[in-house]
Amino acid sequence: MTTLQIELEDSRPVAASCDADSLVVTLADGRIIRTPLWWYPRLLKAPESSRQVVEFMPMGIHWPEIDEDISVASMLRGAKAPGAIPPP
Repeated sequence: MTTLQIELEDSRPVAASCDADSLVVTLADGRIIRTPLWWYPRLLKAPESSRQVVEFMPMGIHWPEIDEDISVASMLRGAKAPGAIPPP
């Protein structure tokens, strides 16, 4: 197994949840990434029931009812979705 394969496996999301303010993603290696929910306007505006329906991909998370995809890499880079506006 190469170093890249190990890194990808370790960075695989295994859990995701949203609270009132944050998206929280747990990675296979135990790291937890927490980002502000306002970074993802579609996720922020979606009903909570739709936020709970998630699919895990090797490199990110997909919310089929919202048609939203967020990569682990973008979360780690601090990349916000287009149109993300910080709360006042």
